[in-house]
Amino acid sequence: MVAATAVGALALGLTACGGDDDKDDDGNGKGGGKKETAATVQLPKLDGQKLSVAAVWGGAERKVFLRVLDEFEERTGADVSFVPAQEPIISFLASKVAGGEPPDVAMLPQVGAVKQAVEKKWAKPLGAAAQKELDENYARGWKDLGSVGGKQYGVYFKAANKSLVWYNTKVFENAGVEEPKTWDEFMKTAQTVYDSGVAPVSVGGAEAWTLTDWFENVYLSQAGPEKYDQLAQHKIKWTDPSVKEALTTLGGLFGKKGFVAGGADGALQTEFPASVKQTFVGGDQPKAGMVFEGDMVSLSISETKAKVGTDAKVFPFPAVGKASPAVVGGDAAVALKDGEGAQALLTFLASPDAAKIWAEAGGFVSPNKNLDLAAYPNDVQRGIAKALIAAGDDIRFDMSDQAPPAFGGTPGKGEWKALQDFLKNPKNVAGTQRTLEDAAAKAYPKS
Repeated sequence: MVAATAVGALALGLTACGGDDDKDDDGNGKGGGKKETAATVQLPKLDGQKLSVAAVWGGAERKVFLRVLDEFEERTGADVSFVPAQEPIISFLASKVAGGEPPDVAMLPQVGAVKQAVEKKWAKPLGAAAQKELDENYARGWKDLGSVGGKQYGVYFKAANKSLVWYNTKVFENAGVEEPKTWDEFMKTAQTVYDSGVAPVSVGGAEAWTLTDWFENVYLSQAGPEKYDQLAQHKIKWTDPSVKEALTTLGGLFGKKGFVAGGADGALQTEFPASVKQTFVGGDQPKAGMVFEGDMVSLSISETKAKVGTDAKVFPFPAVGKASPAVVGGDAAVALKDGEGAQALLTFLASPDAAKIWAEAGGFVSPNKNLDLAAYPNDVQRGIAKALIAAGDDIRFDMSDQAPPAFGGTPGKGEWKALQDFLKNPKNVAGTQRTLEDAAAKAYPKS
């Protein structure tokens, strides 16, 4: 259960962030360039062995993950192929398993997906070497998220602080506004930015997981941790008054004319990377002044001319209730095949060596407590990572990622579809609640 200290730690880590001291990236190689890392984790020789890794990552994320796999190949002699997966990844993997060709390792972006992989008897428990590396480098909270029935299956390689708002500093300067700390201040800031001639907020509504993150941050701050846990486990219904209050608050932003770049129709056609870029392309006259999402935003910023720490800065999600929320997410590596190769890859992914490669590239936070913070490319990301590690066991995981994928992780269905419809019609709070509850009742196992 997340204590208030986690909220404070994550927020404090952000307010302590400073300027930009980006490190260069040569951009060469199969994975787009690779930095040298000291070999500390012991890995077996796997000369000639072929392995496959499935993940939903695309674009810049896939490019950087390929560098991690490059390093594993170099150290072990294995030949690793990347298998592009689609959401929901459980359905994608089901087709692979049915065809007799499951990947050796899958990167599962939902806690619910890890549990389903175990229930379906696809997932293999961690071997001794991988468990040892995990025990040395991870807090108990992250290990618990990757365990089912007392056995360890998942290694959370990539984490995300999903309670961040990034802003175009030139837009804020022109509007004469400062970083807001509360929701009321945030709405006033948005109005002032709008009055200056720029839409306040960019929303990547084409990828509905961004909308679940909006809701979760509002709900956690407004309803509190206890209610958050109850709703995440469907111990209270989505027709609960606390959900009504959160949707009403969120609808006040989504329904305010001119506040969402491109309006609802434009937002629903905007993919996540584009939502970031339209905030930081165009100098002091971009399409939007702010974009909400996790630390992965910095990876998309790196594909623009904007610099994190100068042109692009970040503040904690504003407090709707007593405190700012602290929502985290993550991707767990799970072995779907027995064998030395899959276990060796899990061992590597649990090590600081693997985490360092992506940390240097940016757009990444590792739960690995033994990763040197100097690996992160700027003070902003160092602050985010430091706060995540300081939270230790006190983490509150993304609600939709805890849900059965049929409800919280399937395009065009469940929570994703309901919140996309809500973005289009934010006055329909009661109807959205009923739709959410109907979908949840079908997806969650009956007690």
